[in-house]
Parts: sequence; structure tokens; C-alpha cells
Amino acid sequence: MSTRSMTGFARVRKTAPDGEIAVSIKSVNHRGLDMHFHMAAELDPFEGAIRNTVKAKVARGHLQVHVLFNRTAAADASSLNRPLLQAYLQAFREAAPEFGADSKPDLNAALRVPGMLQVGESAEPDAGLEQALLEATQEALDLLNRFREREGAATAEEMSQRCHSLCAMVSRMEQIRGGAIPAFQKRLRDKLSDLLHGTGIDPQRLAQEAALLADRSDIAEELLRLRTHAAQLDQMLAGDGEVGKRLDFLLQEMNRESNTILSKTGGLGDLGLTITELALAAKSEIDKIREQSLNLE
Repeated sequence: MSTRSMTGFARVRKTAPDGEIAVSIKSVNHRGLDMHFHMAAELDPFEGAIRNTVKAKVARGHLQVHVLFNRTAAADASSLNRPLLQAYLQAFREAAPEFGADSKPDLNAALRVPGMLQVGESAEPDAGLEQALLEATQEALDLLNRFREREGAATAEEMSQRCHSLCAMVSRMEQIRGGAIPAFQKRLRDKLSDLLHGTGIDPQRLAQEAALLADRSDIAEELLRLRTHAAQLDQMLAGDGEVGKRLDFLLQEMNRESNTILSKTGGLGDLGLTITELALAAKSEIDKIREQSLNLE
């Protein structure tokens, strides 16, 4: 299964016993699988089977499933809702003189009123209708998933490009980091010179202090983890299956690493400003990737 978007739409029409079935499915983002069914009461016995069919094909998303069944076979007399027809005709007779309508009730219109023609409550679910209904649902889900795979592939490609851009920023920060330790040493030397007013500085002590400061401010580990996470992200996008939830966790970790880099690079002059700009740009890319990942299954 390729990487899929959670957004899509599909509609299928299929001939069924005594009529025609139309199944339409609309899917949007959701943290889990959330299904809502809209269909006539006579199809309620089949909802469980339809639900299981959807679960086998879709892992995440908010799905609106609309099922229409248009009967073409003649309904027998027992299917006529006589009380409803009587109420309809009585309402027509009362309304006609009140509103000055010079017309007669239209029986064809009356029979199209929802509930006017109904299957007897004692009737068993039609196995042929269920089979046709499930086949139509399967076809609609296949169409939906093809749509979602196309959308997912386009989203994954854009996310991968942003990931490569992020790796380029990490490489640039690694290059700049090479000049950071001398900058720490100079800053410490200047500071100690001011404090000692020209008194000689022990080179060993200076080296120890500079090493301690460099260790506290070094971003080597954060850059390494950021690069490793970016490689994992690229692998997920190139793979198959459900990736949305895993990407969310990974991107949280990447965002944490970029925040740590920002907190460690203050006070380094031009070097620090350059790293800060790159880290902010990296955070922006991570945020954009995260927004796009919310649409992946």
C-alpha cells in the first residue's frame, strides 16, 4: 500500500436486484477511522457488513458514506403505507381551498414521498441486494484509495523535497560549527583579559574553560540527530503503509532538536547569528512538513 492522503471522493453505481445502487464516499482528515452512514432504513441490516468492508480498506479518515437504493421493480400492495397516503390526501384537501389551489392530488408525487412505499417489517434482508451493495462499496473504496494514493504521492514528494532542503541546512550548520570553538576561545580570552587587566592567563586554564563552554554550547549531537531523523523521515515517505502517526512523533523530535540548537548558539556573534537563521529556517521546514503530514493516512 502506497502512502495515501486522507482526502478523497468516489462514487459508484451498480445494478442490483429490483433496482440500482449508488454508493458515494467522501473522506477528510481525522486522527482515527470515523465512519458516518447515510442510507434508507431498509438498508440498515447491511450497515455492519459495509462497515467491515470499509475497515478492511481504510485505516484513517473521517468518512461520509452515502448509499442510495432506487427500486425499479413494482412494489406489491402490502408495501403501500396506507396511513401515510391517507394523511397526505387529507392534508391536500384541507390545503387546496385554503390557498385557492385548483388542482387534484398527484398520485405519482404521493408515491415518491419518503416512506410511502416500504418493505414489510417481517421481510428478511435480501441476500442478492447485500451482495450487490458490498460489491458497489468495494468498487467505491478502490476508487477512493486510488484517488488518495495520487494525492498522497504528491504530498510525499513535496515533503521529501523539504526534507532534502532541511538536510542541506544541517550540512551548512555543521560547516559553521567547525569555526565555533575558536570563537568560544577568543570570547573567553577577551573576557578574562578584561577581568585580569592584563595579568597573564594560564593557557591550560584557558583551554579547560573554553572546552567546558564549548561542550555546553556545542550542537554536534543535535545536528547528528536532526540528520538521522531526516533520513528516517525520507525512508518512511518512500515506504508503504500507514505513516501519519509515526511521522507526527518523528517531527516532534526534530522540532525539539532545532529548538535546542537555537538555545545553544546565542552570543557567538556572526557565527551564532548565521546558525540561528539556519535553525529558524529548519524549524519552518519542519512545521510545513508537519502540516502536510496531517493529511497522510
